[in-house]
Amino acid sequence: MKSRRSVLVRTGYGPAGAASVPGLPAAAAEAEVQTAVLPPVSLLEPVRPVVPARPPYPPAVPVPVHASAPAPAPAFAPDTAPSGPLFAEAPGLNWAGPGDRWSEAWGVRTPVGQLPAAVLPAAGQDGIAGQDGIAGGSPLTARDVGLVRAGLAAVVPVADQATAHFFALLFLRHPELRSFFPAAMDVHRDRLFRTLLAVVREIDRPAALRATLTGLGRGHRRHGALAGHYVAVEECLVRTLARYAGGDWDAEAESAWRRAYRMIASTMIEAAEEDARTSPPWWQGEIVRHERRTRDVAAVTVRPDQAYPFRAGQYAALETPWWPRVWRPYSFAGAPRPDGLLTFHVKAVQAGWVSNALVHRAAPGDVLRLGPAAGSMTVDHAAGPDLLCLGGGTGIAPIRALVEEAAEHGVPGRRVEVFYGARRAEELYELDGLRELAFRNPWLTVRPVLSGGGRAGGPPLGGPWSADRLTGELPEVVGRFGPWNGREAVLSGPPAMVRRGIGALLRAGVPAERIRHDPVGDPAAA
Repeated sequence: MKSRRSVLVRTGYGPAGAASVPGLPAAAAEAEVQTAVLPPVSLLEPVRPVVPARPPYPPAVPVPVHASAPAPAPAFAPDTAPSGPLFAEAPGLNWAGPGDRWSEAWGVRTPVGQLPAAVLPAAGQDGIAGQDGIAGGSPLTARDVGLVRAGLAAVVPVADQATAHFFALLFLRHPELRSFFPAAMDVHRDRLFRTLLAVVREIDRPAALRATLTGLGRGHRRHGALAGHYVAVEECLVRTLARYAGGDWDAEAESAWRRAYRMIASTMIEAAEEDARTSPPWWQGEIVRHERRTRDVAAVTVRPDQAYPFRAGQYAALETPWWPRVWRPYSFAGAPRPDGLLTFHVKAVQAGWVSNALVHRAAPGDVLRLGPAAGSMTVDHAAGPDLLCLGGGTGIAPIRALVEEAAEHGVPGRRVEVFYGARRAEELYELDGLRELAFRNPWLTVRPVLSGGGRAGGPPLGGPWSADRLTGELPEVVGRFGPWNGREAVLSGPPAMVRRGIGALLRAGVPAERIRHDPVGDPAAA
């Protein structure tokens, strides 16, 4: 591609600063405009502009939240928590969709085009059957459920071709929707099929299905999804299934799929509309601190533009300006705090676009987008049995948040035991902080576990600390300390560790209903 001239807007220390935020003073942005010649652009590597230095971003001046969209107060939030936008002159509401100013500020053009009419019939009308407790109307029959599952099962062997065909058809028929998706679609195609599998698996379990669809409906708001888009998706999905579902696809199967899809879409739209009454689809967040904990791990602290409600143990999807429309979930590394700041622990993984950008490229002054808090790995500290926590690698972040929450809101007598695993001692980057918490709180025990041999650095502390050197895989070590009958357990870390940890806890006597863990292939996290 030939070199081209472009106008760059710069503020803050990083290459995508707060001047790109709609609503900030125009004079500040205009002062930073410069003309630059960009080098040849690679389609595989985003351009890093050359920008001038700038002093730190000035302190925020809180202003009232937009009256039509008050942010819900977080559970256990201190009375001193901020209640209004933290950026000066930030808009009370954020909105993503065709023509939104934020996408344009990030270089993502979203042509308005002609959106499909929002003509999705209500459940129970025009042959649409909802699930009891899902979207009203008569429930799907056992025959319907069987046809839906059989159709999806027939597509499994050719899932890659089917999802590629679906998106090609969607973008061909509705080109205005292409800018809602990332440039590279491989990961998104895989997530689409995993989401379909998860939804169809729960299609005859109304409570579980509603929980999944509610999360999906809320999450789709950050992508700019509108009610009319669901109509376009239905037609392209049905045509794709007709092409790849094989000889068993007929009029009866198509009718069952349409009824199921419209029930699903109605529930997601309802959840999105309900969420829109109290929450923006996304928050703007300025990076105010960036600390490297290891060679590949960074603690990124963000100041959101509005009060951000969440609970310890939850996570948020983040989007960076270097990879627009690519969202990745990261857990909060601390409990809600009075100053409203949010901290995430990010490990740069091989071929991880967002993680590498956050660890190796982000800097104070850069601006991110945050989706709403999600996840159910929360704990009721006012009651319940003793707590057992397993954290591997950066999975220690939500464990640290839960411990902080327990220290502030826990009831006397409830013990918390943390097993913190890593391959090498230097990867136990949060151990000193946990040791300090254990020293101040006798009810807390922290046990470092190394799977690669050696021992954790630093002298052992007294009180709740064990002098034993723990080596081995984290799930197996926890199992050796059992049985854990009567405990409540939370797990966070790499998917393989979480899966093995669940098995170890079940064998050690922890009931399945008392085990909470990070999403493992959870479509809502995508």
